[in-house]
Amino acid sequence: MTRQRIWITGRGLVTPIGSSVEEFVHALDTGRSGLKGCAADASVGLAPYVTAPVTGDLALGRGWPVTLQALLDRAAMLGLAAAQSAWAEAGLPPKAPVPERAALAWGTGMGGAGTMEVAYSEMLLTERKRVHPYSVVRGMVNASAAHIAMWHALRGPVMPFSNACASSAQAIGEAMYLLRSGRADVAIAGGCEALLVGGVIRAWQAMGVLAKPDPDHPEQSCRPFDSKRGGLVLGEGAGAVVLETEAHARARGARPIAELAGYGLSCDATHISRPDEAGQVRAMCAAIHDAGLAPHEVGHVNSHGTGTDVGDAVEAGSIAAAFGSARPLVNATKALHGHLMGAGGAVELIAALAALERRSVPPTAHVRETDCDASIDLVRHRPRVLDSDAVMSNSFAFGGTNVVLVARRA
Repeated sequence: MTRQRIWITGRGLVTPIGSSVEEFVHALDTGRSGLKGCAADASVGLAPYVTAPVTGDLALGRGWPVTLQALLDRAAMLGLAAAQSAWAEAGLPPKAPVPERAALAWGTGMGGAGTMEVAYSEMLLTERKRVHPYSVVRGMVNASAAHIAMWHALRGPVMPFSNACASSAQAIGEAMYLLRSGRADVAIAGGCEALLVGGVIRAWQAMGVLAKPDPDHPEQSCRPFDSKRGGLVLGEGAGAVVLETEAHARARGARPIAELAGYGLSCDATHISRPDEAGQVRAMCAAIHDAGLAPHEVGHVNSHGTGTDVGDAVEAGSIAAAFGSARPLVNATKALHGHLMGAGGAVELIAALAALERRSVPPTAHVRETDCDASIDLVRHRPRVLDSDAVMSNSFAFGGTNVVLVARRA
């Protein structure tokens, strides 16, 4: 049987640098950062830090009744907002026309972290006797997926994923496989994360991988692939795409943004937090093969690029090994929107899709000097022309899970 092509027909996101694709892409092009410096807080043991928060009223104009908002953790709010935007861009009615053929694959690293932090604080650190009655259903990892499915009447397969910062990328890849297999005709896929709460930030500070605030320019504290990079910056946000079989999209007159063509998945199985070059290479090669392409046909890689010393060096080596002499254009958008953890893969795929659509790769912000030029063709200072019909997005998670997605012009 001929394998069905899977089209991307809608995109939605909520990020520290924009809650529309246009605003998000403009920020990437112009280097507008969403990073904010935060003062130390001795009362909870926090040293000075940098985060990338989403600003604005998430519920404004989205039609959420007050009763629904009471059930939503911040992560679920971010996710539902992004999914609504993607569904709307795809031109679908608010409720799935054939609910049993509509699916959802959704990723998040920690789910309702904010809700659980409040619940534990109320139980353990104060004299309050009663925890919020919705704490369990707001805090569970599959809550975001459940609310998106209910809002859009998605009654086909619903698949939550929690695989650290590869969660949403894996959700998108598995949704593509689901549609290829014929088990559904349309799916929302993506992820959300909201970890900017004291307990989580303090835990990351203890691990020693967070960037220290730049004293003069805190908004430039995340510097992927810079020779003096100092660590990652936690952000929050959500990203979603609508996937459809080509036949389903054509039947309703929809036009593709791109074809989701390849998905690679591997596990390092070597170390819980130190990445392994060989595992990353396996995932990239698998995605290229799945897309039916040769390495030289992929012209751009949106890297995982967190800004950590070891992570960036290993990824530069793995890209060089996977592509050989092809040398695609590489950038790292986390410099501007921070590390969105479970949402990162979806948001960064949308960034790669924008580069494909516009034939322009935005630069990696805040790079002053780099020690990676010998390995990769890093886009710096200004956008570069993309002379290719295929792009890649990398998501490499703690735990050793490597997810790679490849999209091409439909």
